[in-house]
Amino acid sequence: MNANLYQRAISLSVLAVVVGCSDPQSLTNQIQQQQSEPILIDGSSTVFPITDEVSQEFQDSYSDSVQISVNFSGTGAGFRKFCAGETDINDASRPIKPEEMDACRTAGIEYIELPIAFDALTVVVHRDNDWADSITLDELEKMWEPAAEGVINSWRQVRPTWPDQPLNLYGPGQDSGTFDYFTEVVMGEAQASRMDYTDSEDDLVLVQDVRQDPNALAYFGYAYYEENQATLKALEIDNGERLISPSRDAVRKAQYQPFARPLFIYVNAESLEAKPKLQAFIEYYLSHARTLVKVVGYVPLPDEGYSLALEHLQNRKIGTVFNGKIQLDLTIEALLQKEAAF
Repeated sequence: MNANLYQRAISLSVLAVVVGCSDPQSLTNQIQQQQSEPILIDGSSTVFPITDEVSQEFQDSYSDSVQISVNFSGTGAGFRKFCAGETDINDASRPIKPEEMDACRTAGIEYIELPIAFDALTVVVHRDNDWADSITLDELEKMWEPAAEGVINSWRQVRPTWPDQPLNLYGPGQDSGTFDYFTEVVMGEAQASRMDYTDSEDDLVLVQDVRQDPNALAYFGYAYYEENQATLKALEIDNGERLISPSRDAVRKAQYQPFARPLFIYVNAESLEAKPKLQAFIEYYLSHARTLVKVVGYVPLPDEGYSLALEHLQNRKIGTVFNGKIQLDLTIEALLQKEAAF
């Protein structure tokens, strides 16, 4: 929506309030409320940098007419707020789960699922780590499985050629979609993990932890690694077929499997009607995502992907194409096929 149409929409909304209101004080209160009512966003720390960048750009364009609050508490915690009607958008690094779908249904919250980028979930160590350059999925499982708690405490226990030094693990908390995705890939079951590790829902905290600990290993979204690669080292992933480093190009070529994953925003359909600025914001998001996703450090969808998302927004396509399941080994092409068939 261009600026003129946007301002016209706001003017018409205010005019509707004027026509329907006879009490001058009530009129003033309603206009002020409409002008100041913010767009509320929470959820994934992985998606946060994208949404935060878009919101800043959008507010620079419409600084006098819109307020946007962008926070992160993890995908799961964000969905609890979203399905309780407390937020307008939930950023998510995985699809909505069945129990979250039920919570939204019970509360009468209808949502539009919009994919906005792809990520390369990245396993990192300290920059001075000179023994680990790659890691297998089996070794990750040996490190992170529930049975490893209190048992696997040194690098040598994972691979005999690695030193007998403490293995210090860092990762996202249980409310994180990254935690869900990683455990689903490595253990075959979301949320199955040892719990004696240092956790945080703030990926920047995890980055700082690894920077300060030569014996550290952590995992988080690619953008946080790319921004800090001078002080971190990403491990190549041995998926049983090849060794592959995390990169935007590897994701685009469908090579970084199984750690390439789509990122989403979920939009409250009722909020779109109650907050006219929200529609303008989402349209701006989808029309500028291709550029801003790259600025942040993730992999943008092809133009077709954003066109499909915009179509779903405008047609109010309610629901999810994932049926509550995390789909592993999903490529950009396969995602577009699912979206086109929705």
